[in-house]
Amino acid sequence: MGAPQESERAPRGGVSVSAVLALLDLAAKGRPDEPDAVPDLLLTEHLDTATAAQVGRRVRELQGAVARLHRRGQELAALFSSARELAELHDVDLLITRLVRRAHDLAGTDVTYLSEFDETTRELRVRSTAGAVAPSFQKLRVPPHIGLASKVVESRAPQWTSRYEQLRDVPHTESIDNAVRAEGLVSLVGVPLIAGGRVLGVLFAANRTEHAFTPEEVSLLSAFADNVAVVLQSARLLTQARDAAAETQRAYDALADHVEAMERASRVHEELTAAVLRGGGAADVARTLGAALERPVVILDDAYAVLASSDDRSTASVIDPPAVREAITDSLRSGRCTPLNPPTDGFHTAVAVLAGEMMLGGLLIGDGTVELGAVEQRTIERAAQITALLTLKQDAVRYAEDHVRGELLGDLVSPDVRRHASLPARLRARRLRPEDLRTVVTTVVAPEQRRAVLRAALTVAAPSGLAGEVDGVVTLVVPDGDPQRAATTVRDRVCAATGVGQVLTVAASPAESIGELSGRFATARDCGRVLTALGVEAAAVAADAYLPYTTLFAHDPTSVRQFVDRTIGPVRRWDAERGTDLLTTLHRFVDCNASPARTARLMGVHTNTVLQRLDRVTQLLGGAWREPEPFFRVSVAVRLHALSETLLGSSPPLRRP
Repeated sequence: MGAPQESERAPRGGVSVSAVLALLDLAAKGRPDEPDAVPDLLLTEHLDTATAAQVGRRVRELQGAVARLHRRGQELAALFSSARELAELHDVDLLITRLVRRAHDLAGTDVTYLSEFDETTRELRVRSTAGAVAPSFQKLRVPPHIGLASKVVESRAPQWTSRYEQLRDVPHTESIDNAVRAEGLVSLVGVPLIAGGRVLGVLFAANRTEHAFTPEEVSLLSAFADNVAVVLQSARLLTQARDAAAETQRAYDALADHVEAMERASRVHEELTAAVLRGGGAADVARTLGAALERPVVILDDAYAVLASSDDRSTASVIDPPAVREAITDSLRSGRCTPLNPPTDGFHTAVAVLAGEMMLGGLLIGDGTVELGAVEQRTIERAAQITALLTLKQDAVRYAEDHVRGELLGDLVSPDVRRHASLPARLRARRLRPEDLRTVVTTVVAPEQRRAVLRAALTVAAPSGLAGEVDGVVTLVVPDGDPQRAATTVRDRVCAATGVGQVLTVAASPAESIGELSGRFATARDCGRVLTALGVEAAAVAADAYLPYTTLFAHDPTSVRQFVDRTIGPVRRWDAERGTDLLTTLHRFVDCNASPARTARLMGVHTNTVLQRLDRVTQLLGGAWREPEPFFRVSVAVRLHALSETLLGSSPPLRRP
C-alpha cells in the first residue's frame, strides 16, 4: 500500500482516514488475506508499538466476530433451508431419516442419531442414524433414568460430554456402554426435540475423538432441533389427521355399504313375504335371492335333490358331495351360513332349511359380485326361514291331501268290513277306480328314512294308486297285477328318488275285490317282518313265495332266527369252526325228500360220502332228527336258512317250496 498523501495524513498522534478505511476493510473480510497486512498498515502511520499492537488486536477481534457472524449466517441459512425442506415431507419415517442426515451435515460430527421417546414406557429407542456402523448401536434402547439421553429428556435441556467414559453424573448400564464402545463414540451432545410441551425425542451429535462442544455448536444443534421438532410434530399430527380422515372415509363407506345391504335385504324380505302371501314356492325364493345377491342360488330338499334354482339347473339333479353334506350338517347345529370346505361345483356357502330340529333341505350360494357380508348372510338365513315356511305350507297342503288318501288306504286294508261300505264312492271322488286297486306292496326301511320313502311312495303310487303309512309300514296299493314286478318297480323307484340303498319291498298276490285287500296287506306285512327278522334288508319279493314261513312265524317274527339257530345251529357252528360244508349236504338232503341216493346224484358224490356226512349231522343234531316231527322242523329251518342266504346274496338260490 502506497504512502498517504499529505492531505490524507492524520494529525499528529492519530491515524489517517485512509488507514482507518483500510483497517475497516480488513475487519469486514472476517479473515485477513495476509497475516501481516495490519502491522504493515499501522507501520506507515508511525504509531508507537503499544498503540499499534492494541489496534492490531482490536482489528483481529473484529475479524473473528465478523467471521463468526458470517459462519452463523451460513448455518442459519442452512438451518431454515432444511426446515423448509423438511416441512414439505409428510411421511414420518422419511422425515426422521432426512432430519438425521441434515443434522449430520450441519453438525459435521462423526455420528448423528435420533432417539424417539415413548411416553408410555418412558424408554428411548434409536430410530435413525447417520454415520453409525455398529448394528448393536442402531438398535439401542435406553431405559428410563439411564444415561445421557434420559438426562436430556428429564432436564429438557441440552447435555454434552467431551469424554463419555468419564461421565459420572448419570447412571450407566452395561448394555448401553457396550453399544457406545462398539460404535467408538467418545464425545456426545444431545438436545431435546420439544413441541407443544412434549418431548418427542433426543437428537445426538457425537465424535469418535475427544471434543469440547462450544456454546455455538450446542446452540446451532438446539435451534435445528427446535425447528425440526415442530415440523416432526406437525407431520405426526398431519399423519394422524390423514389416518383419521381415511378411517372416517372407511367408516362412511362401510356405513354406505351397510345401508345398501340393509336396503337390499329389506327388498328381498318384502319380495319373499309377498311370495309367501301369493302362494309362491321355492322357485320364487331362488329367483329373488339370486337376483339380489347377483349369485346363483340352488334350493335342495332333505334328500339333496334340487327343488329350485336361480339358473337353468335341472330339478331332477342331486347335489350331495361330502363338502355340501358337511356344510349343511354344520348349519343344522348353528342355524347360520356355513362355508363349503372346499368350495364344490361353483358353490361356497350353504345354510340349512330348518323347521325346529327337522331338516327340510338347504340353500347353496355360488360365486358372484356382491360380497357376502354379515347383512347378506343374514338375508340368506332369512331366505332359508322363508323357504322352511313355504315348504311347511306346501307340506301341509300335501299332508291334507295325503291324509285323505291315507285314510282311504287305511280303510282299504282294514279288516273292519264296516269301513268298506263307502269306499267305492270315496275312491271315485279322488278319481281312483276301485277295480284298479289290486296289489298291496309294503316297504320296510329304517325309521329315520321312512319320511323320505313315504314321500317317494306317494309319487310312485300317483295317479292311479294309493300310498301311506299303515301300522308303521309304508304301504302302496297299485294296479300292477304281477306281484314280483310290482315289488321290483316300487323298490327301484323309491331307491332312485331317495338314494336309500336298504329297501325291502314285499308284494302280495293281486286281490279280486276291495274286500280281499285287508288280507293281502296282512300277508305282505307279516312276510316283511319275517324277512327282516332273518336279516334281509334289501330285496324285492312276492309274499306268496314265503307264505308257509310267514304263516308259521307271523305271530312272533323275531322268533324265526332263534328257531333256525336252535334247530340247525350246531351244524352251522361245526362248518364255521372246521371249514366243512355239512349244511349244504343237509340242504340237498331236505330238497331230495330225505333220499341219500338222490342227494348223492344231485351233489355229484358217492352215496357213502353222503351217508358219512349224515352220520356227522346225527352226532350234532341227535339220533331222532330224521323222525317225522323233528325232520319237519329241520326242513323248515334249512329252507329258512336257504331263503335268507339267497336274499342276502351269499349263496346260490335253492328250490322254493
